[in-house]
Order: sequence, then C-alpha cells, then structure tokens
Amino acid sequence: MDSSVVMTLVIIVIVAVIVVITSGVKIVQPYEQAIYMRLGKFVRVLNQGLNFVCPLINQVVKLDLRTEVLDVPKQEVITKDNSPVEVDAVIYIKVTDPKNAFFEVTNYRWATVNLAQTTLRSIIGEMELDQILSSRERINVCLRDILDENTDKWGVKIEAVEIREVDPARKVKDSMEEQTSAERKRRAAILEADGQKRAAILEAEGKKKSMILEAEGKRQSMILEAEGQRIATILEGQGEAQKLRIMSVGAASMDSKAMSVLSMQTLQEVGKGESSKFFFPMELTKLVEGISEYMGSANSVPDREVSDTESIRQAVGDPDDILGPIPSVEEIRKETESVKDLRKEIEEVDQIVSDKPKE
Repeated sequence: MDSSVVMTLVIIVIVAVIVVITSGVKIVQPYEQAIYMRLGKFVRVLNQGLNFVCPLINQVVKLDLRTEVLDVPKQEVITKDNSPVEVDAVIYIKVTDPKNAFFEVTNYRWATVNLAQTTLRSIIGEMELDQILSSRERINVCLRDILDENTDKWGVKIEAVEIREVDPARKVKDSMEEQTSAERKRRAAILEADGQKRAAILEAEGKKKSMILEAEGKRQSMILEAEGQRIATILEGQGEAQKLRIMSVGAASMDSKAMSVLSMQTLQEVGKGESSKFFFPMELTKLVEGISEYMGSANSVPDREVSDTESIRQAVGDPDDILGPIPSVEEIRKETESVKDLRKEIEEVDQIVSDKPKE
C-alpha cells in the first residue's frame, strides 16, 4: 500500500476521533440548562459548565433560564359597554423547569403569547371602558395570576404582565374629549364663581369697616364738638356772671341821679319793644321822683343813696350764692387749654374721615 494513502487514512481517522470526542463534550453557560437525551430517551438535565456525553448517539437541547420579554400583539376587544378598544401588552417570563418546558409544550413562548391574548380578551370583555382606563394595575395582576397558573405545568414562571396601551375607537375618543372639555369648563366656572364670591365678601367687609370707621369718626366729632360747646357755654356764663358782679359792685357807689339816668335808658330800651305790657321791679312813683329830681322839677325829694352794700345783699341776695364763685386766672387758663385740646382732637377726627377712601 502506498505510504501516501496510509497517511491520508491516518489523518482521516484522527479527524474522526477528534470529531467524535468533541461531540461528546458539551459546555453549558451559567444562564442555561440542557436536556440530555440518548437514542430518543431523556437521560438527565445538564447543568452549567463542562459536561461529557456519549458521542453520536446523544442529543442535547439548551434552554435559556434568563427572564424573557414577550410582546403580545395589539388586538381589538369589545368592552362590557360595547366600546371597541385596541389593547396590547408585554409579558415577562422565566423558565424554571427545563424538562417540562421542553417536553410539555411544543413552543412555550408561542403558547404563552396566545394564552395571554385570549385571557386579556376575556378580562377586558367583562369590564367597562372607564374601568379599563382607571384600573390597569388590577388588570395586570389578574392577567398575571391567570397566566402563571396555566403555565406552571409548562415549567414557565410569569413574572409580570403590563398593559402597554388601551386605544379606544376614534368616535369614543372624540366623546371622551368633549366630556373632558365640559368637565374642565364646569370646574373653571365653579372656580370663577367662588372667586367672585370671595371678592364680594371682601368688598362687603371693607365697606362695613369703612362705614364703622366713618360713623365712629362722626360720633367722636359730635362728642368733642358738644363738649367744646358745653365748656364754651360754661365759660360764657361765667363771663356774664363776672360782668354782672362787676356792674353790681360798681353800681354800689352810684347816687340817685345816676340811677335815674340808668332807669331812663332802660325805659327807652323797653319802649322799643313790641310788647304792650311792662313790669317794673320798683314802684313807678319812686322812678318818677328820681327822674324829676334829676330834671330839677322836684322840690323836696331827698337824695337816695344806694351805696349800702348790705341793703343790696338783703334785697337780691349774696352775689356768691347767685352767680357762683369767681374763677381764678389759673382755672380760666386750664379751661382754655382744654378747649384747645378738644379742637385738636376734632381736627384729627376730621382728617381721618377725609382721608378714608371713597366707596
């Protein structure tokens, strides 16, 4: 036999041996597990790392144990209140039992997606549109529990389900937008009315306080004005009393002629009045005698002196009892200062009232 042929056969044998040995070595990644079958019979599950199997007569199928994301296609569903909506979702699954995932179902991914579609259609069909839009979390939990229960026998764990989009029909969207717009207008009207109400209340409170201040100012002004008038009247009366007292003291030394002149002047003033009846505080004959004496027509009318202070006191009474005590200079000064203070207070109240904003 030719040496070249022998060399070729040797090389072929070596390559075949290497291929056979290599086919018996299986490397499983950390995130995988493998199904080991020999001549169509399940032997065992291969774990991560280097595994040796019988070459040529074995079959090894690797399964990924990491969480997978499956997309549930969008589908149209009729709700309980007959509103058509399009719904899709996302499912997060994980293989927990590679043996069941391989032997119990042909394709666990495809089976899980189809099961999710039918289950989602059933759940949505039992709910109204408003509930669907406001209860997504409840739908997610319900769908996850149902899927997890049914896929448990496949060795598949449903970790989470999320409704991705709920898209109502165009007409339903338009109706919802109109409803939302009407609700916003209603709330805006309520807020505006509430604002106007608060403004009216504040304005009324302001008017009330303004009227109270104005009334209080007027009252204080009237009180101060009345007090000033009272004090002025008292001072005026005291001045008149002082005047009368001075006149009475001065008249004490008058003789009968002076008294006659004063009597005549008094009669003239009385005669100017409109009254037709007159009352005199003395006898008319005495008055005529005095006038005659002054005119020189009386012959034997004795002089009448009225300078007797005691006679005046007996006739009209004590001046201090009738007119009151004569105020001192210090008392008059104090009364004058109090009147000035009252005037200042009146001016301040008038200033406050004039500065108040007009309604």
